Order: sequence, then structure tokens, then C-alpha cells
Amino acid sequence: MMRIHPVIVVALPGAALALLAACSEPPARPSPATPGPPAEPAPTAEEAARFIEATESELHELSTDNNRAAWVASTYITFDTQILSAAASAKLLGAMTQYAQRATRFAGLDLPYDVGRRIDLLRTSLTLYAPADPKRTRELSTLSSRLEAMYGAGKYCPAGGACLDLQELSRILAKSRDPAELERAWVGWRTVSAPMRDDFTRLVALTNEGARELGFKDTGDAWRAKYEMPKGALPREVDRLWEQVKPLYDALHCHVRGRLAARYGAEVVPDARPIRADLLGDMWAQDWSNLYDLVAPEEAAPIYDLDAVLKEKGFTPIQMVKTGEQFFVSLGFEPLPKTFWERSLFVKPADRDVVCHASAWNIDDEDDLRIKMCIEITADDFQTIHHELGHNFYQRAYNQRPLLYRDSPNPAFHEALGDVIGLSVTSEYLQRIGLVTELPPPSSDLSLLLRDALNKVAFLPFGLLVDRWRWGVFSGEIPPSEYNAAWWELRARYQGVRPPVPRSEADFDPGAKYHVAASVPYIRYFLAHVLQFQIHRALCEEAGYQGPLHRCTIHGSAKAGEKLRRMMDLGRSRPWPEALEVVTGSRRMDATAMLDYFAPLKEWLDQENRGRTCGW
Repeated sequence: MMRIHPVIVVALPGAALALLAACSEPPARPSPATPGPPAEPAPTAEEAARFIEATESELHELSTDNNRAAWVASTYITFDTQILSAAASAKLLGAMTQYAQRATRFAGLDLPYDVGRRIDLLRTSLTLYAPADPKRTRELSTLSSRLEAMYGAGKYCPAGGACLDLQELSRILAKSRDPAELERAWVGWRTVSAPMRDDFTRLVALTNEGARELGFKDTGDAWRAKYEMPKGALPREVDRLWEQVKPLYDALHCHVRGRLAARYGAEVVPDARPIRADLLGDMWAQDWSNLYDLVAPEEAAPIYDLDAVLKEKGFTPIQMVKTGEQFFVSLGFEPLPKTFWERSLFVKPADRDVVCHASAWNIDDEDDLRIKMCIEITADDFQTIHHELGHNFYQRAYNQRPLLYRDSPNPAFHEALGDVIGLSVTSEYLQRIGLVTELPPPSSDLSLLLRDALNKVAFLPFGLLVDRWRWGVFSGEIPPSEYNAAWWELRARYQGVRPPVPRSEADFDPGAKYHVAASVPYIRYFLAHVLQFQIHRALCEEAGYQGPLHRCTIHGSAKAGEKLRRMMDLGRSRPWPEALEVVTGSRRMDATAMLDYFAPLKEWLDQENRGRTCGW
């Protein structure tokens, strides 16, 4: 269990012993010393228990107030809602910082497990670390709210044309096959992020100041501490997992580049070079699913078109969410509360700006569950709904635990849980719920796996590099004068992608990603992509499934649901290796399940890539 190092204050006396010159008279008798304040009694385990109970009670109230203000600020983006959200955030940040500092009084005490663990978690519960100075705390909160609002309200307004928001620009990236149009949309969205640079730079300085006041080297050090691993262990673990999956990514990259070169020509897609980021079907080149028609296996058996099926069946946004809810009910979970349906945001309003980035909320950390999402009737959103509901059901599973335990054992588990459910959205599941009439033949497996890989495998290096960049920013290894250059160096190194036009330090391309603008740690997504396959394999075994891992669905399995619920119920009450062991039998993250899942595809990719020059 991590212990908090005490803050040691050394008090120097205000005057030294007076040396008297020799004299014939004896020294005068000194007057009695003025008594100082009584010494503070030594801390006790009983005091620590009272402290953490009182702290959680106040933080619960402040957190609920902050969540309500943040919800309004995200669903009604105005000048005033941003001010109100920043004020609530500042109040919560200030209280958490104050309590984290006060908790150092109990460092080194022999405490009951639950008291000691919750005091330790208090120190790492923040994402942005506010300085002790209230003015700087308010400044940090204002910057944070403003950056997220800039992202949420961002639009590209070309000369002589209508303004386009992120959804509209993303549709161009997804559907267009015109390199010039793709370039305009890609560059256009990054006009939104360029003005964020100064605010982001100041935010880094302030949150680093707050992190250091709590004994961390910087904010990156504080973020890594959430994983409860020895110093330096998390980056090494990430490297180990990346080396496991890199051959699979390299094979996919080589195939996709070969097919893009065939479509656009060697001048646009040269051999042995990083791929132009705007050609990959996604605003951040993190999900290549929209390229499926360009890279699909030739003469492959056709696969179902879920986009078309959902539209043919007349699915509404609410029906999409109801379907996702029923998946969890089939595992033995209780349906969502009535308030979920009354208070969630399912459709983008026509009369105001909102942050459309899908997210799951528990406003009061008890039963006020919601999702915020601008749902479209697409296969992508169908998957995303299952993912976001995974967060909601997880939030409810641990809501009877003490407040500081109401989270997953490390941030990756929350993301992995939703994706585990997504892996079970297979053709067999879709047939069970009436969206597919006939199961695709085994000959279609390559097509299905390639489609999945364009999403899951293509994401891996991006999931890794976002926080590699921020860790460098927080540590000072990447100074503000090199923000953009370092970003593109990492993207070339890990992803093998490049910008379509030259970029400079007048740009701030990292801010074009929501999680950077909104200060959401990102390494969790890389680790979740590993964990989801590891957990999926274990749950399929629990459900008694026998067959190719990529065809397994746990839908309807009470046994798999029970094992999953035992892990979820723990919340953050135990270190993550113990939670992982509950569901998988192993205490170590392992990417071999992902390799097992995609093994048939890897064999096919290697055959397709014969004669191609791979790498960059």
C-alpha cells in the first residue's frame, strides 16, 4: 500500500544564545519566556478514521455540485455556464487539495486497511492538481473550463462557406475519397485548437505546481501514481505490451498503405513513408474503420451492414440505448433507473452548442446515472452505446462503497469494461436480438476481423503516444516551444503517420483531440485495449464457449455476468492486480488474448504483404 510521505517543517529559533562580554556584575536574571501555543498532539488511528469519514462526506457534496455544474456546462455551452462550472470546479479542487495536504499528518501510522488505503487514494484522486493559493486554483479551473468549451463549441468557417462543426468535418474524413477535400477538413478542425496553446501552457504550469505541493515530481508523475506501481514501472509495462502487439500493427499498417497507394497513387502515398493522417478515415487517424471498403479482402464473403440494418429497422436513439441496456440485463444486472431516461442527453439539440463527445456520468456517485451523446443511427454509435453503458453499470456496481472506492481499480478497467461488452456485439448476438437474420459463414471471418482490427489494432499506438507526449510536457522534457514538433515526432515514430501539410509551432495539433483539451488522461485507453481481450477470453471460458475467440458473445450468460460483477463490485477497494485476478485468474496484463483473437487475420496480412516494403 502506498504511503504518503510527511511534510517536514524545520523551525529555526528567532534569536541565538546571547554571548555576554566579561563584566564585574553577574548577568541579570532572565524574565520568564512567553509561552507558545501548545504542541499539537500526535496523530492517532482513531483521528485518521474520523478525518477520512468527514473528508468523504464533504467531498461527496462538493463533487455532486461540481458534476451538476459540469453537466450544464457541457449540455448548454454559454459564457455563464462556463463561469459557474469553473467556480464549482475550483471549490472542489481547492477542498481536495486541502484535504490531500492535511492527510500527510497520518503518514507512517499503523492504520486499518480501509482507512489507510482511502487516505492514500485521496492523494491520487485528482486529475488536475490545484495549487494551495486560492487565486491560482480559480485560475486553473477557469482555464480548464475554457479549454473544454473551446473544443465543444469549435467550428471551422471557410471563406465564403458555411461553418462546419466536428461531426460534419468527421463525416467528410469518413466518406470522402478526394485528397484535397480531406486535407481541407483536416486542417480546418485544427484552426480550432491553435488558439488553445497559451491557455494549455499556463494550465500545465499551474497543475504541476499543485502536484509538486503534494510531493509528486509533476502532474505526469501524479497520473502514473493512480496505477499503484513502483516508480518507472508503468512506462516499462506499456513498452512491454506494445512490443507484444507491434508486429500485428505493423502488418496492418503495411497492408493499409499498400491499398491506399493503389487508390491514390505513389505521389500521395509513397512507399516506406508514414501515411498522410487525413487519408485514414478519422480526424485523428486513430480509427481506420471507414477505410474498410478500400482495404477489404478481395473476393471475401460479404458481411452484414449494421448501419443499413439499423436504419431499415427504424431504430431510434432511445431504441439503440434500450438495446444496450438489455445486454446487461441478460447478464443478470438490474435495469437502469427511470431518472437515466429522463436526464440523459441522447440527441444533439438544434438550438444550442453541446459537447457531443460521448461520456457516461454518475452525477451524485449513487444512482443519478446518465450518458451524454449525440447519437446517430450508425454501427459506430451502436458500439459506443454499449461501451458507455458499461461505465454506467460499473458506476452503479460499486456505489455502496466508501466514496474514495467508487472508481475502478485503475483507470484502464473502466474503459476496458465497456469494450469487453463491445467485443460481444458479434453476429451471433445481433442474430439473437433480430438485427441479423443469418449468421455470416466462416469464410467471412477475415472480413469481420479486418474491420475490427481497423478499429482496435489501429488505435494502439495513438492510445500510447498521447500520454507519452503529455508526460514529456509535464516533466519539461518537451518545452512549449516544441509542443507541435514533439507531437508529430511521436506520431511518426509510433503510428507511422504524418500531417498532410507542413505544421509549425503556430499550430497546436494536440488540442484538436478532446482528451488533451479536457485534460483527460489517455494511457488508460491503450491499457484498456489490452485488458478487454484478456477479460473477454476469461469470460468466454466462464460462459462455456468453445470456438474462435472472435465469434464469442457472453450475451445471456449468467455465469459470465456473475464473474464480471464480482470484479466490478470491488470498485477501487483493492489494488488492480487483485481485481484482474478475480476475473482472469492472472495478476498481470497480457496482450496474448488480443493476438489470439486476431491470429487468422495476422496470417492473412503476412501473405498479403509479401513483396511490399513495410515499415517507415
